[in-house]
Amino acid sequence: MRNRYLDILRAAAIVRVVVYHLFGWPWLSIVFPAMGVMFAVAGSLTAASLQKRSAGPVVTSRLRRLLPPLWLLGAIAVPAMIATGWTLEQGGSHPYTPWKLIFWVLPLSDPPGSEAGIDAWETLWYIRAYLWFVLLSPLLWAAWRTLGGAAWLLVAAPVLAIAVIDKSNLELPEPVDAVMWDLITYGACWIAGFAHRDGLLARLRPGRVLTIVAVLGGAALYWQSGHPGDEHPWDLNDVPESQALWSLAFVLLVLRWQPDVSALSRFRPLERAVEVLNSRAVTVYLWHNLAVAAIWPLLTWLTVDDLGRMEKPVTLVTAVLLTGLAVLAFGWAEDLAARRPPRLWPPATGHDLPVAGRPPESVRIPRHRAPSLPVRFTGSDGKAP
Repeated sequence: MRNRYLDILRAAAIVRVVVYHLFGWPWLSIVFPAMGVMFAVAGSLTAASLQKRSAGPVVTSRLRRLLPPLWLLGAIAVPAMIATGWTLEQGGSHPYTPWKLIFWVLPLSDPPGSEAGIDAWETLWYIRAYLWFVLLSPLLWAAWRTLGGAAWLLVAAPVLAIAVIDKSNLELPEPVDAVMWDLITYGACWIAGFAHRDGLLARLRPGRVLTIVAVLGGAALYWQSGHPGDEHPWDLNDVPESQALWSLAFVLLVLRWQPDVSALSRFRPLERAVEVLNSRAVTVYLWHNLAVAAIWPLLTWLTVDDLGRMEKPVTLVTAVLLTGLAVLAFGWAEDLAARRPPRLWPPATGHDLPVAGRPPESVRIPRHRAPSLPVRFTGSDGKAP
């Protein structure tokens, strides 16, 4: 059974990522820290799977859901980049090195690419970070269950690690350093997903949660004020310390209180959009940046590039249409990865899905049923783009 509230959070996060990459509005990183939300949702759903199955099948299942869509992108992007001069390129972030193409198969490090093809690989850090979180989750979940009431120490550990690294000026060789920073920036959000899943977050008193959120959020804004971003002073995406603190605060807030979302079923187009975004989350994430890059070449070719005040609405609609075309063309890879019959467009799931109006552990169980039976909520296998 699906937790519709988590589906809504993930869909909103994906939309926010697309809008940010289209318009670059820095305030979006404060209003809705999308990456932290996606990691938290994935952490909750991964914990749900680890509660029911052993570690091996859980990890294998998530890798199976994640990798085939990436392989499809690589099968198109890598030959295109080589054909357009990647092997002759001087300098750049990823000089052509044949053996590093293995990271398009198993992205333990960033899949490489040419400077001309940057829109194909620039956002793949998320896929790499997600892969590492999946591989580490069995150990993290075992530690979480072992710690019991002290499990919050595991949430705090990545934040403390950031403080230690900043204080010691520790710097690891690339690309290990990049992997480390992503893990400690979003690790607290992933593990907060564990707290959501097993009910530890729901059992915290509201006043205590609000206090923690206020302290974390205030610390994030204070740090950001003294360490402004490279391109905009208040873009948290440029400052991992601020991103980690603010994302954790936001995640604790949105996962502690789960509103009744049953009204969504009365707005079928919106409900359908949530379904599609969750069914094609990886495809949308992998291809949206290329869709954004194609907007102005397409509008110029159509000779409608002088838009005036209509620029933002037209580019937004164009981005949605081009991303939709990518979903039609490549989304079937997610069906194959999930062992479903491949379809051009994900089918409607109907109205039989439960609504998450409260955390899973507080779902009411009728008295005639044994209270020890777990109430199972899963998302689309916990995979966030």
